[in-house]
Amino acid sequence: MVLSRDEAVRWVQDQRSRGRRIVFTNGVFDLLHPGHVRYLHEARRLGDVLIVAVNSDRSARLLEKGADRPMTPEAERAELLGAFTSVDAVTMFDEPTPHEVVLALQPDVLVKGADWEPGTIVGADTVLARGGRVERIPVAAGYSTSALIQKIRQ
Repeated sequence: MVLSRDEAVRWVQDQRSRGRRIVFTNGVFDLLHPGHVRYLHEARRLGDVLIVAVNSDRSARLLEKGADRPMTPEAERAELLGAFTSVDAVTMFDEPTPHEVVLALQPDVLVKGADWEPGTIVGADTVLARGGRVERIPVAAGYSTSALIQKIRQ
């Protein structure tokens, strides 16, 4: 299910009122591959529900992954993620970082890949301040959207 920011806030509040632990992660999720599937599955295991915040096309371009990125438009990336059984809800963010969406949602668990150093995880301070935790999941070796795009171009 793909939700606006306001809808996502209400959904998280409803889930929390039912005693569910909210897990949050974010990313571009351009050209999905098994590494994404494994990552989201592991993230979901850390709580009761998983909400994924997807970079909008504009936000993704700010990451300077390349002039032609993202390859898949934001609405399609969100729809694909929402179809995963491990993902309970998807929302989008247009800001350069997920800071504002983390502030709005106040998740119990914030998840990033282990390629992110602990001091660089945006929103960690917000989650830790409310007694939550930050988890880093190992990245599946051999899977990379950038490498996949390079392979396709060859």
